[in-house]
Amino acid sequence: MRDGKTRAVFFDLDGTLADTAPDLGGALNELLEEFGRIPLDRATLRPHVSAGTRGMLGIGFGLMPDDSDYPNLAKRFLDLYAARLCKGTRLFNGMAPLLDHLDEQGILWGIVTNKPARFTLPLADCLQLSGRAAAIISGDSTSRPKPAPDSLLLACEQAGVSPSLTLYVGDDLRDVQAAHAAGMPAVAAAWGYLGDGPAIDEWNADATIAGPLELLNLL
Repeated sequence: MRDGKTRAVFFDLDGTLADTAPDLGGALNELLEEFGRIPLDRATLRPHVSAGTRGMLGIGFGLMPDDSDYPNLAKRFLDLYAARLCKGTRLFNGMAPLLDHLDEQGILWGIVTNKPARFTLPLADCLQLSGRAAAIISGDSTSRPKPAPDSLLLACEQAGVSPSLTLYVGDDLRDVQAAHAAGMPAVAAAWGYLGDGPAIDEWNADATIAGPLELLNLL
């Protein structure tokens, strides 16, 4: 897809680079138990993980951000999540060797996520990625998170690469939208959480891959 011209690859975090569902879901289940509610199984939680706090409180309590109870529950949920940030979170299978290959080939890589820096930066440290990534951009690094292109453009600026020579890999429709708005090809990560919106084949991604190592065929 890139005719050997790829200079950088940026990854979404939750559901693309790392499986954060055990800890995000675990925090929600702790909150549910505090309110005397039945915890939810991982299969039920998984499609909502990429939406972060909004997704977790939506599936757990049926709340949206404009509901009056949302702010207090969101604060408690985030405190619980912070306490277990990297307890069960791991890189997806195949991601570690993929990053090693990118390093070996001199292809820069980084993280662009809507996750707040409060969680993104310590999580990157825990996963031992901080010293290797060319850019780590969080949801509050710019005034407009994805699907706006701002965070991806900032990542390109920090890494010193052109968007046209960069791939963005994500597991949500907004990742594809953000990449295209930034002028870069979008790769849909079919191993991710995928959300409950349009099917992945309706995202208009430039490519869809079933596992991290398949990205090597696109470089």
